[in-house]
Amino acid sequence: MQQGMNVFVKIDEYKDILDIVGLIQEKVKEAKTILGKINDLKNQEDAELELWKNGLNDVERKLNFIDQTLFEPKF
Repeated sequence: MQQGMNVFVKIDEYKDILDIVGLIQEKVKEAKTILGKINDLKNQEDAELELWKNGLNDVERKLNFIDQTLFEPKF
């Protein structure tokens, strides 16, 4: 189709198109909201995993200290 040409559609079809476009816009907004919630959950999960990692690192440090204290000969 060339630019600047008139396009004629029936009024009923035009209203249907407007309804469909409106529905698509609502679904896009809904998808963005859901995506935001998923992102929030991911951030919470990442923070929780970081806490677990730090806790395990702390336990590992303490075990290494105990290991060194118990098994290194003292003169």
